[in-house]
Amino acid sequence: MKRTLLPLNALRVYDAAARHLSFTKAADELAVTPAAVGQQIRALEDHLGTVLFRRTSKGLELTEEGEAGLDNLREGFLRFEESVSAMQAGQAVDRYAIGAPRGILESWLAPRLAAFQAERPGVRFQLRERERADFSEANLDLAIWLAEGPEEFPGEQISKPLWVTVGPVDSPHAKGRSVGWPGDGRDTDAEPCIAVGSAGQALASVIAGMGSARLPFALASEAIDAGRVRVEDGPVEGRRSYWLVAPPPQWRQKKVRALVEYLKASI
Repeated sequence: MKRTLLPLNALRVYDAAARHLSFTKAADELAVTPAAVGQQIRALEDHLGTVLFRRTSKGLELTEEGEAGLDNLREGFLRFEESVSAMQAGQAVDRYAIGAPRGILESWLAPRLAAFQAERPGVRFQLRERERADFSEANLDLAIWLAEGPEEFPGEQISKPLWVTVGPVDSPHAKGRSVGWPGDGRDTDAEPCIAVGSAGQALASVIAGMGSARLPFALASEAIDAGRVRVEDGPVEGRRSYWLVAPPPQWRQKKVRALVEYLKASI
């Protein structure tokens, strides 16, 4: 029997948009633009001959047709993941591919992976610098996200949601200057003097004497202890912390569970 050629990429975009009920949030998850999400949804609606979303005064809503196939679609994606894991079973049991933001990779993850490897000399790691690793685009075993929770994937919290504002140790010219980065949660609308792309870059900018930044305490703690930055405020309770996350098929792998338990024991 001839099978229908499914628009899998558009279906993946549809699943993300349906979970968030937001093209913008779906775009953030998939590391694409909101316009690209909209194009994929329109193409899928044209392919299916039906409308999947409607815009209301309260925001984006699924139509009845849009809701009708979601459960089976998500079950199908899970089966895809399990099929890939089954094909990979028994292979590369001593290889790990991990995505993590640069700052936490250097200060928290890398030293612990070195200790794990010292106890298991045959283990090999492939580390990828990712602010928000996308499992659909990268063949990863595990990732670290800065988030309020594990969201759509199972996860294990590896830091408390504490935030701290730090400044240069000896840089008088940096007084009053702020370093901003996406997601820093600052309570001011004032534009930062220095804008960077990540928390790790913000910390590097502070150490270099460029200004002060609000950062996750887990990221800044090593630099604080080493005297490379000074605390200006905090630590205070925040909303986001670092999480180890992975899709369900990865969590079922013995090698992933072994590494996660090791990392959790080191906290």
